[in-house]
Amino acid sequence: MWFANFFVAGSMTMVLPFISLYIESLGNFSEKYVQHWSGLTFGITFVSAFLFSPIWGRIGDRYGRRKILIISGMGMAFSILLIGFAQSVWQLFMLRFFMGFFSGFIPMSQALISTQTPKEIAGRVLGTLQTGSITGTLLGPMLGGILADTFGYADTFKWTSVTIFLSALLVLAVKEVRMEVKKGVRSYYSSKEVVQHIIHNPIMLTVLLISALVQIAHFSIQPILSLFVGELHGPKNIAFYSGIAFSAAGLGNLLMSRRWGKIADRHGYIKVLVVLLFLAGIIYLPGAAVTNLWQLVIIRFVLGVAIGGIIPVRIAYIRQEAPLAMQGEVLGYNNSLRFLGNIIGPMLGGVISGYLGFSAVFISTSALLIISGVILLVSMHKHPNLAKHTA
Repeated sequence: MWFANFFVAGSMTMVLPFISLYIESLGNFSEKYVQHWSGLTFGITFVSAFLFSPIWGRIGDRYGRRKILIISGMGMAFSILLIGFAQSVWQLFMLRFFMGFFSGFIPMSQALISTQTPKEIAGRVLGTLQTGSITGTLLGPMLGGILADTFGYADTFKWTSVTIFLSALLVLAVKEVRMEVKKGVRSYYSSKEVVQHIIHNPIMLTVLLISALVQIAHFSIQPILSLFVGELHGPKNIAFYSGIAFSAAGLGNLLMSRRWGKIADRHGYIKVLVVLLFLAGIIYLPGAAVTNLWQLVIIRFVLGVAIGGIIPVRIAYIRQEAPLAMQGEVLGYNNSLRFLGNIIGPMLGGVISGYLGFSAVFISTSALLIISGVILLVSMHKHPNLAKHTA
């Protein structure tokens, strides 16, 4: 699963840095038009992913997550292959929407590993698994930038589909061990019962809602980052330098995600999550004042160090608090809210940058992360018994 995540993350991030540049290549458009459609095209994938993520999670709980992962990989590979043949912005937009139905490979793999990992080491194991996707994220943008500069954007999409197809083949070699349910422990929950379980745990509900806020913050800069790099560095080899800016955060992630998971296993998932949210918010703020590319790269590297632990720590907390038989569906709701953030973030970033400039995007992102930290801190103090660490 580590290698499958590596290939999927690497493949997806090979093309993300230059979606806005691909749109520019499809016609003679104004800068505001490109920024607007970059946000919409980037975000539309997550509309369909938002709708289907809890469904895939529930199916995974009942019939196994391995099958869902294979379907997801095959569907994404086919979608990205077709994107390489897009002739208009509308075709690109619709194909990105179609791709969303099969998105969620990495979150589903996290659910698979989470449900087969003892609670007391969940943070460390999930952090280790995340290094697979982070390593792919680290190498993907730079490789994608080189391919795009050498062969063009369309051919890069086609090559990307091949590597995602290979990821789906890797899952065929995985044996899913269905965990035995202890005597007296329920093996099935209805969707209504799952929702009630979440609502009756205010800390878990807060963690899930913060998933959306974090993604709004983090993804507001993603679709316009290559345009910002172009403004700082100029048009020469822009895809390659955009890849470096994307990869910097991945390097910080790689260095710290497993360590954050280990720290959270020892000291408590909610405490560490609060710290990470405040750190990420503070680190993002100087991005509003950068004047050259390397300043941006350094900020994104340090951001990666802070934000790298948020996903494994959050999933480990859900692993601790949700009964085994409903974990897939609860994680599905978590993924769905993340995808909701992925929808809002790019559109918000596109609108803010179009009217107020790139610096305003960094300021708003910083504010959202700090607000998320405040919300979770207040919730933790109001419900200390639900924030306790039981690993």
